[in-house]
Amino acid sequence: MYVSVNRKDVKFLPDSSRVVARFFNNGEKRTSELIQRVLSLDELSVTRELDHTLREFAGRHRNISQIFLRHFENHRALLDQMEIEVSKFSKEEKLLIGSYATMEYSIESAAMFNPSIIEDFDQSFLAKGEKRVIISFRATGEGHLSSIVFRRGILDSNNDFHPNKVRNHIDMAKIIQKKSYDKGRFVQKLHEMKISQKHSSDIMNALTDPFDYHDLKAAVNIILENGISTDKRLALEEMTWLVDSYYDVEFSLDSDLSERVIFPISPSESKGIEDARFVRFTDDDGSIIVYATYTAYDGHTILPKLLSTKDFNTFRIMPLHGNAAQNKNFALFPQKINGKYAVLARVDGVNNYIMFSDRNTLWNNPIKIQEPKYPWEFTQIGNCGVPLWTPEGWLIITHGVGPMRRYCIGASLFDLDDPTKEIGRLSQPLLSPLEDEREGYVPNVVYSCGSLINNGSLVLPYAVSDYASSYATVDMDELLHALKK
Repeated sequence: MYVSVNRKDVKFLPDSSRVVARFFNNGEKRTSELIQRVLSLDELSVTRELDHTLREFAGRHRNISQIFLRHFENHRALLDQMEIEVSKFSKEEKLLIGSYATMEYSIESAAMFNPSIIEDFDQSFLAKGEKRVIISFRATGEGHLSSIVFRRGILDSNNDFHPNKVRNHIDMAKIIQKKSYDKGRFVQKLHEMKISQKHSSDIMNALTDPFDYHDLKAAVNIILENGISTDKRLALEEMTWLVDSYYDVEFSLDSDLSERVIFPISPSESKGIEDARFVRFTDDDGSIIVYATYTAYDGHTILPKLLSTKDFNTFRIMPLHGNAAQNKNFALFPQKINGKYAVLARVDGVNNYIMFSDRNTLWNNPIKIQEPKYPWEFTQIGNCGVPLWTPEGWLIITHGVGPMRRYCIGASLFDLDDPTKEIGRLSQPLLSPLEDEREGYVPNVVYSCGSLINNGSLVLPYAVSDYASSYATVDMDELLHALKK
């Protein structure tokens, strides 16, 4: 049955002028030579070069001098090797050396796609029918490195989106590394990652429970410095990779949400943070927290992770555990079902699964609830964001991949009390790429990471061929009628 879709005339386009100041490591040999060159300059030359650099870049970043000093501090270990006391450097020399250790990276130069939308915590000072929302995007720059960026705005009574002004300065978060770890859970994750116990047991047996981040890092690094087998070296490097996957990030309170970027930080996400699916989760006691599931990728291994926040200022990031914590497409339900957390995932890469758990980071025993059924989804089926509660059942927006790897968006309805039971499913796509939506970084794709229901309509942000984004609305009565029919 055909369901009418109202595409809104709104485009979220990548902006190459939005840049972050990243740390640039040019290698120990070249950096040590550069430091010696700076030290060879007289005071006037240092001041002149620093002033020129600050004039060129100060307007492009908030407090660029603090960034330079922070990046200079990243050279402390090298300075110890060079046997140079930090006190030897003037503040101007530190700033200048820090500027050589800094590079701009355009976070959106390639694409801004795969959006997810949720209701904002703040719903004050709104007219009747209005809702303040936050939209997240997967922003991609040079080298296909992905991060998470945000836009805030208001949906009016007609579900037209009125965006807040996008600010120019991009704020890199302060990283707060987790200090202690549950030994049993950590060992279980090593097992799930197929890291041999014979390679990890010597270190794990010597650690306390809970163990300290720095104790594990130090123990691994000592062994890595010695001559060991390739297999054991890889296993120990993966242990370090895992412990670095737990961290918090904190943004400056005076930064606007549009200026905040969750950039790849840990080794597990060195090649990108992909497809965050945000959900406004209501706990049993009525408290609300925002979660997002996303895929961390290091170029070889996929690691599903969970992000949480109560204010969009501080975010906690943890890897997911369990025998089903693999592959992509994790999407958390917005509330517990029969006392348990529930999540959707495409565990085998082809079919749609559901899991239930007492913990929102532990996922085992996946139950298949959907497999490809119609030609437009014969290659694979998965979710397009978190399930939406309706009186008729859980509305799950799906994606299907068909001939020529053409991505379309569909919809299904599942039982509220037992979401393993499918009530209905559209036989035709809800949304397919139009002719003017077919060209982009990846042609012939429409895709979403999350929608919401507002003023009787489904508000569905979607990506256009992995380049830009837009959104559409669908009348809920019409959609539910088609699903139940």
